[in-house]
Amino acid sequence: MTTLKLVAHALTPGLRGLVLGGTPEPDQASLEAARELKPEADQAYCGPEPAAVRTAEAMGLTATVDAALRDRSYGDWTGRGLEDLLAEFPGMVSAWLDRPHTAPRGGETENDLITRVADWLGDLAGGPSPSQPFGEPVTSGPAADRRTVVAVVHPAVVRAIVLYALEAPAESLRHVDVRPLAVVTLSAHAGNWSLAFH
Repeated sequence: MTTLKLVAHALTPGLRGLVLGGTPEPDQASLEAARELKPEADQAYCGPEPAAVRTAEAMGLTATVDAALRDRSYGDWTGRGLEDLLAEFPGMVSAWLDRPHTAPRGGETENDLITRVADWLGDLAGGPSPSQPFGEPVTSGPAADRRTVVAVVHPAVVRAIVLYALEAPAESLRHVDVRPLAVVTLSAHAGNWSLAFH
């Protein structure tokens, strides 16, 4: 069985100001709070954003940066505040918020993000033991039965993974609130992911 602990990275000015995308540095106070999280992990991954990398480091993890775990791409809207975009393009932004199957020019839809993380989860569910190279299946021994993986990612990635695990439509996105440093646990049985409550 694979247990996956998702950790939303530390607070950033972008998250606080509802800025779409970008690569802001994490707040120092939030990083200090991350040091209190000490998850045990056989393997660790993180998204490529500085906030994800630095949060993983603050937690004492040696994490592999995986581009598949990056934040959703916002195309032409990257780095723009949501309030500013609503003031400048009220119709376009309202439609985008109401219909997650749409994307800003050059960006990803919510379904694009869900598909990307679903592929990553599929690889992880059939992945290696901590001592094996990725891509070689685990066939026997204790590691074949149980391992814990920690992934430190943008809150949008946590939401997408939760929606995928629940087989919920992308429209459910607005009902999943993920705060910085939130921890969500999932488990994989026979390649199927479920939310796990402890």
